[in-house]
Amino acid sequence: MSTPPTPSEYADLAESIAREAAALAARRRAEGVEVADRKSSVVDVVTAADREVEDLVRRRIAEARPDDAVLGEEAGGTDGTSDVTWVVDPIDGTVNYLYGRPDYAVSIGVVRGAPDPATWEPIAGVVVAPATGTVFRAVAGGTVTRDGAPITASSPASLAETLLSTGFAYTADRRRGQVAVLAELIGSVRDIRRGGSAALDCCGVGEGTVDAYYERGINPWDMAAGSIVAAAAGAEVRSWEAGDTRSFLFASPAVADELEALLHRAEAAALGVAPV
Repeated sequence: MSTPPTPSEYADLAESIAREAAALAARRRAEGVEVADRKSSVVDVVTAADREVEDLVRRRIAEARPDDAVLGEEAGGTDGTSDVTWVVDPIDGTVNYLYGRPDYAVSIGVVRGAPDPATWEPIAGVVVAPATGTVFRAVAGGTVTRDGAPITASSPASLAETLLSTGFAYTADRRRGQVAVLAELIGSVRDIRRGGSAALDCCGVGEGTVDAYYERGINPWDMAAGSIVAAAAGAEVRSWEAGDTRSFLFASPAVADELEALLHRAEAAALGVAPV
């Protein structure tokens, strides 16, 4: 019976695959992008490159780890016989990708157990930004780097000095609710940013270019690798039920408690949900 890979070996494989996938995504972006389909709404697009890049990632995982499960944004889940799942977003930030904006990423997280953020055990995560070549890499509970250099979460002095990033869903009703929550927050934080890639927002918390990232309704593939990066860099990773979906917060420990409490109050006021 072969010895299971170490977390670092999982990270090595994830990085190798993510780099190859990122190169393919960048080539297809340079050639021109076509919308292949729409999902939850007219603005929730899938490009042909999303599917091609995910196909590549799945092939590479199957070649190296045929017994592992895979959960991908475009092709869904495939079962495995090991207890390891690869959680893949081939192009996180597809709308940015479509418009030629640089904030998109290949995201590959490796977890133990079912691919549910509430229960999985993180192993390793890699996020590669093809437009810049930036590589975030983390081993859960171990090393975390940007382009090989160690990173760490920020330590803002107060909530009022906290730069918060966020994102929006693709359905109109949920977007309206998200904006209503932000209206309750904007007077209490330094400012709010919206980048368009959950994976890169999580990594931003890990490297301290934002102090926190909050969003309702993100999917496991959106944040699997990025959450491992953020946590390994010292950020708090929290989630809770908020009405019909889950809210996620990735934050500097210096403000995590206060920001989470503020978010509970803001969601209750804006969405009419019971305070957590």
